[in-house]
Amino acid sequence: MSKKKEPFNYQKLYRRTGLIIYDIISIILASYVAILIRYEFNLDSIPDHFMTPVNTFLPINILLTFCVFYIFKLYDSLWAYAGEREMQNLVMACVISGVINAIGLQFFKSQSQPVPQSYYFLYTFILISLIFVSRFSYRFLRSQKHRAENRNNSKAVMVIGAGEAANIIIKDIITSNYSTMSIKCIIDDDPNKWGKYIQGIRVVGGRDRIEECADLYDIDEIIVAIPSVSRPELRKILEICKNTNCKLRSLPGMYQLVNGDVNVSRLRDVEVEDLLGRDPIAVDMDQIAGYVAGKVVMVTGGGGSIGSELCRQIAGHKPKRLIIVDIYENNAYDIQQELIRKYPEMDLVVLIASVRNTLRINNIFEEYKPDIVYHAAAHKHVPLMETSPGEAIKNNVFGTWKTAMAAAMNGTKKFVLISTDKAVNPTNVMGASKRICEMIVQTFNKHYDTEFVAVRFGNVLGSNGSVIPLFKKQIASGGPVTVTDPEIIRYFMTITEAVSLVLQAGAYAKGGEIFVLDMGEPVKILDLAENLIKLSGYKVGEDIKIEFTGLRPGEKLYEEMLMDEEGLQDTSNKMIHIGKPIDMDEMKFFSQLEKLNVAAREESPHIRELVKEIVETYNPDVHRYVMTRDRKEALEKTSELINSGAIQ
Repeated sequence: MSKKKEPFNYQKLYRRTGLIIYDIISIILASYVAILIRYEFNLDSIPDHFMTPVNTFLPINILLTFCVFYIFKLYDSLWAYAGEREMQNLVMACVISGVINAIGLQFFKSQSQPVPQSYYFLYTFILISLIFVSRFSYRFLRSQKHRAENRNNSKAVMVIGAGEAANIIIKDIITSNYSTMSIKCIIDDDPNKWGKYIQGIRVVGGRDRIEECADLYDIDEIIVAIPSVSRPELRKILEICKNTNCKLRSLPGMYQLVNGDVNVSRLRDVEVEDLLGRDPIAVDMDQIAGYVAGKVVMVTGGGGSIGSELCRQIAGHKPKRLIIVDIYENNAYDIQQELIRKYPEMDLVVLIASVRNTLRINNIFEEYKPDIVYHAAAHKHVPLMETSPGEAIKNNVFGTWKTAMAAAMNGTKKFVLISTDKAVNPTNVMGASKRICEMIVQTFNKHYDTEFVAVRFGNVLGSNGSVIPLFKKQIASGGPVTVTDPEIIRYFMTITEAVSLVLQAGAYAKGGEIFVLDMGEPVKILDLAENLIKLSGYKVGEDIKIEFTGLRPGEKLYEEMLMDEEGLQDTSNKMIHIGKPIDMDEMKFFSQLEKLNVAAREESPHIRELVKEIVETYNPDVHRYVMTRDRKEALEKTSELINSGAIQ
């Protein structure tokens, strides 16, 4: 089959012909203007012996210069996108033309009267200037056209911060042909910078002027360009910004500035995490690396929110082998492909398996002999588990039992259970099932060489099923945002913090501990909803409404991190504490588990009663759990003592 011919490009021919004509005129102008400048624009003073060689060599010079320009691709480059390389080619071509002109004139000059030396330099400079104008003026005009078009639809922007990061961001916005942002003012708390200019933009004052200037300049968007600011300080700034009803964006972090990776594309929307009011947990990465590096590490539920982040961080510490176990193939595939791209040399094994399948789990442990196991596989959605309690028991309780037993039987050195604050005084099946899991690993720790520990933390921002992704979807669709109760509160942490705690717990573990994160002050879900609406640039109640739907079955108003019987011990990381193990009758516990196992397999309607026998603090009848005044005050007092360091 014959290849179809491309249509002849007349536009390209016209453009190239125009450039050739312009270059011929430029060479002629450069030749004669250089003479005029040399003789101070006095035509009468120009001697014939100077003009004759220039006139004689001019046609040859035009021809040779045209060839040089062609070799340096001055007729083939896309000058609308010209950059440093094209500029270098242009200068080199003109310099070579200047050299050719100098050599050529030597053959036509008068023997007694040579051409003045200054002529050659003037010729080259003028030629470079004229050719530069022809090639780069189009780009300039095109840029101005785009900016004029964008200016009509531009967003008025305020930048907070007048440091290096702000300078880079502002320069990137100003010089971009396609930016739809127009920077109106800069805010910085340093009085020495007030009234000064960055890239022509004035620093108008400190944070106390944010709301005033947002109104004065009719700001649409605020960019927080202070990557080094602490989380508490950032929260104070954002608390002011969110009252402006402007969309908020910020730089991800300090490391972008260090790596020189700061530009507009790196800006992200300000998230609710930024309003938590505390700095991220600091962990001893060397300590973590010391016990993960060179080990065979297994993560069950490795495709989930926590499990996948565990895999990412573990992969960065050079394990001997990383084994991901998950029942959901899509999740497992996603994290597998991500890790293959980032760590192509790592020994990665991804297995589809259920922790409920005894034979499958035992075979995996027998074949791979993991040194460390992070058990993140679990059903975690409270309302769904309330309607399917048997599945919560089979997956959470006996999935943990089977995985822990396989670990103990195959020489695993550490087994870390991912638990939850819902295990404390549970009012739902999911929380009660996780409390039983904690009891299982604490009991196993007494009878096997494996070090069994549990890590307990609160709600994880951004994880699958958490309120933040739900709120974002509701806001994107125009609302309403649904909150169960105006008084409901929760402890929150980021996925990175949760995983840091889990990894640090593995390093600290001696066996039998329940590690608890000091997560700061609890947060009202209503405040989260309002903040997220404001951070998105909307007005609460006007643009986006909030609706209260009532507490769901098994849902508490308040979550707790420790039971009354548990005490607290400090670790070297002040943000991580250890709950003391609770004594229990093991024979009775195992007998109760056997009955519960039968009931779950038979889908017995009495599962909750059997769970209640095992977890005495479980109260399945309290669906609208309201903390008593005495208990609330006691917990608040305990929290104050922990924060002050009075409890060691």
